Amino acid sequence: MAAKEAKKLIANNKKVFHDYFLEETFEAGIELAGTEVKSLRMGKCSIKESFIHIENGEVIIYGMHISPYEKGNIFNKDPLRPRKLLMHKREITKLAGQIAQKGFTIVPVEVYFKNGLVKVEIALARGKKLYDKRQDIAKKDAKREAERDFKVRNL
Repeated sequence: MAAKEAKKLIANNKKVFHDYFLEETFEAGIELAGTEVKSLRMGKCSIKESFIHIENGEVIIYGMHISPYEKGNIFNKDPLRPRKLLMHKREITKLAGQIAQKGFTIVPVEVYFKNGLVKVEIALARGKKLYDKRQDIAKKDAKREAERDFKVRNL
């Protein structure tokens, strides 16, 4: 029987669900310096403006902001430096083939600790049009209204 995997969320990107249709998700490790890990343990990370590219068979995340560790002095790295994601070669080739198709991109969804290691959940996504976003907002409003009516009826 396997031990239950502990997953501690560090940062998530809620805007991804609003802007994209997520087709498939992948879990990737991330190459970090020691002070960056300490900063992540304190929860100082943002992936709101980040994006992912595949270059020379490597997956790289850009724009991921990890605040400098307060006690790190000269060992701190640039907060916005590009970081390499660690994935299997077959997953990288699969992603590269998919984003060659029109309309697909790779976006980071969340950053978390899993069994002491920093992981990034990335998704193969297709961009939404404006009318798709409006439909999602209408569905969310209808669901919220239904829950509100249900709550009032049961009081």
